[in-house]
Amino acid sequence: MSNEAIKVIATNRKARHDYLIEDTLEAGLVLMGSEIKSIRAGQVNLRDSYASFRDGELWLVNAHISPYKQSSYHNHEPRRERKLLLHRREINRLLGKLQEKGLTLVPLRLYLKNSLAKVELGLARGKKSYDKRQTLRERQDQRQIERALGRRNKGIE
Repeated sequence: MSNEAIKVIATNRKARHDYLIEDTLEAGLVLMGSEIKSIRAGQVNLRDSYASFRDGELWLVNAHISPYKQSSYHNHEPRRERKLLLHRREINRLLGKLQEKGLTLVPLRLYLKNSLAKVELGLARGKKSYDKRQTLRERQDQRQIERALGRRNKGIE
């Protein structure tokens, strides 16, 4: 058991609905001062964001970090691209996997780990609409089973 303090700031629930997550990894973020203050205040939205490669580096695109209200004119652009920090061999491994057809990198959650902002990236394959319906159906069936078991257990006691 490690003594790392993790505080989840934002989750991308839509990613798990739209994509089948095959692998996950953790990356650091290059941020400005007003961005980390907004993150600590919970002013983050990861919906419709993704990670892309440019010039051998990995960038987080379309993640919205709201401007910090107490900041002066040195505030940041809310949807600016942010560099992701990974080891070179991790970047090369990801680049090789992304060459496969249909794979993309989506952020699953943003959290503070020992006061550093980290993003959990998922190597994902897009789901078809019938896969999404199947997942919903399985979740509803599981809920009904748990309800039935709950009623039966209450009757025994």
